Amino acid sequence: MSKQGYHHGNLRQALVSSALALIEEKGPTGFTLSEAAKRAGVTPAAVYRHFEGREDLIAECARQGYLIFGDVLEHAWDGGKPSALAAFSATGRAYLAFARKYPGHYMAMFESGISPNHSTDLAKVAERADRVMERATAALMAHVPPDRRPPVAMVSAHIWAMSHGVVELYAREGNRAPYAPEDLLESGIGVYLRGLGLIRADS
Repeated sequence: MSKQGYHHGNLRQALVSSALALIEEKGPTGFTLSEAAKRAGVTPAAVYRHFEGREDLIAECARQGYLIFGDVLEHAWDGGKPSALAAFSATGRAYLAFARKYPGHYMAMFESGISPNHSTDLAKVAERADRVMERATAALMAHVPPDRRPPVAMVSAHIWAMSHGVVELYAREGNRAPYAPEDLLESGIGVYLRGLGLIRADS
């Protein structure tokens, strides 16, 4: 992106693209605002016309990531079709697929230390992704009597944590897994759900 791109109103997204590339290369805390500006073809001073600082720039990377993430999860959930269990499993696989395809976004969202409450817009898109997972979890537990039903938010959070763990340990490029990450996640979720009595032992 040359400086001419800035005059056409493209600098904000050019900076986001530069930051995402740097996050992939160096991690969310491994680059400076000056590096992002240089890669976008502008001076560091120009960055402040769009972002308050590096944290604000990374937060925008995270916001755009959550938008994509929410779409990916919605598509995987597909209204709970063909069954609540199949759709729930699909959202787990979608989590891994997103982390692989959008590593810069993923790291900005989950590894930068920036809270989803950094801004109203970021919180809104992060909550949307949460709601997809919670809808999937609630549908899976609908057959359980209310007095025996664990909290939806807790089960959803456990699945998110398990998914994140598989990404961190086994889905990164170069990380060696004893089994395919998708198989590890699916079997782990199965053990967890059977332990809660949410699916039958032979499912």
